[in-house]
Amino acid sequence: MNDTGSEKRGEPLLLEYRLDAPPEKVWRAIGIPELREQWLPSQLLADAEPVVSMPGEEIRYRMRDDEPPFLESTVTLQIRPDADGGSRLRIIHVLDDARLTAANDSGQLLMCAA
Repeated sequence: MNDTGSEKRGEPLLLEYRLDAPPEKVWRAIGIPELREQWLPSQLLADAEPVVSMPGEEIRYRMRDDEPPFLESTVTLQIRPDADGGSRLRIIHVLDDARLTAANDSGQLLMCAA
């Protein structure tokens, strides 16, 4: 199967956490750059500005590896209130770099393991 590059690569890594903090407080931690910097440093981001931002609900960043081949991915953080006054934080991380294909996909060898 040859991919046009517009589809996401691989299965997403999905993490979900229940937090005691209300959604507004969680949003501050992920939406305000100075607070986000404490747990997601700018040097890991392809661009410090979010790709998508729906205040109070979801924010999406592009990330880039800091070592060759500098693969790119997308991390989406979603916040939902829970019944106890806390929050559910859902993190969806997708490796979507167009340079990756399956070894038998195009006949082109991209990486070899030692």
